[in-house]
Amino acid sequence: MSRMGDVLAGFHAAWEFESDSVLIRYERGIRTPKLFQALGERRVPLEAIAGVTLTRGKRGTVVLRVEPRPGADPLMEAAAGQLKESGDPYRLVLPAEREVLAEYYADELRTLLTESGPADRFLVKPPEGPLSFKAYDGKATFDGRTVNFRWFWTGASSAKWKAGDQTFSVGELNGVEWRSPEVFEGHLRLLRRDAEASAAQADQDPAAVVFGLGYGPVHESLPFAAAVLAAVRTSSPVAAVPAPRRDPADIAERIRHLGELHQAGLVTDEEFSVKKAELLAEL
Repeated sequence: MSRMGDVLAGFHAAWEFESDSVLIRYERGIRTPKLFQALGERRVPLEAIAGVTLTRGKRGTVVLRVEPRPGADPLMEAAAGQLKESGDPYRLVLPAEREVLAEYYADELRTLLTESGPADRFLVKPPEGPLSFKAYDGKATFDGRTVNFRWFWTGASSAKWKAGDQTFSVGELNGVEWRSPEVFEGHLRLLRRDAEASAAQADQDPAAVVFGLGYGPVHESLPFAAAVLAAVRTSSPVAAVPAPRRDPADIAERIRHLGELHQAGLVTDEEFSVKKAELLAEL
């Protein structure tokens, strides 16, 4: 850019133009999309940008947007085109009277772009961990190395209770499937290297958590998915990390719920005995 450190402020965000990148700082406030607030700020290297557009927006606004290269940003890769326009972190909405200034910065950026086409690695830093969120049927946590699903007895299916809480090392995974909680059957599914693509519904798959109204919102579940995806892409297969020992009170509660499933006929005598033994072994 002609002057390093120039800042262009719009609604919900301000872009700082530097010699090798664009630093996007998102505002905090009740009108700012929650995803932007969760992201905080993002540095987008110029090599991650394929193009720049400036278009007329709604209600006397203009929209400056940078187009990330396919494969350059784990957040956009995880989103897979499911973000609403208002939740696009690469859009800067400005008052129409700032159109000339926005055009100036768009032109300046275009002269500096030298890369195009898919990127061979992630160039934009993924969301930082540790991360967690509550889905409808369980709590998902990620510490940078392992993903844990801990089932809720009020939401998890009997199939997930039979399988038990799940722990996945990133080395076991091949990818992540995220379906927005704003659509029907929203979920986050972990794709394992040694398993075929699951045909099971997400609520029956122990490698998936399902979303519901108020559970697994975009601003929590999407950064989570992006962080896991980035870790998977930079990892090599490793042995699974054994699950930690559980709290005795938690084990007792799970055995009680397993007994309820057994009495209701949802778990056979053999399944009840095997699962109870597994739970007791975790003490």
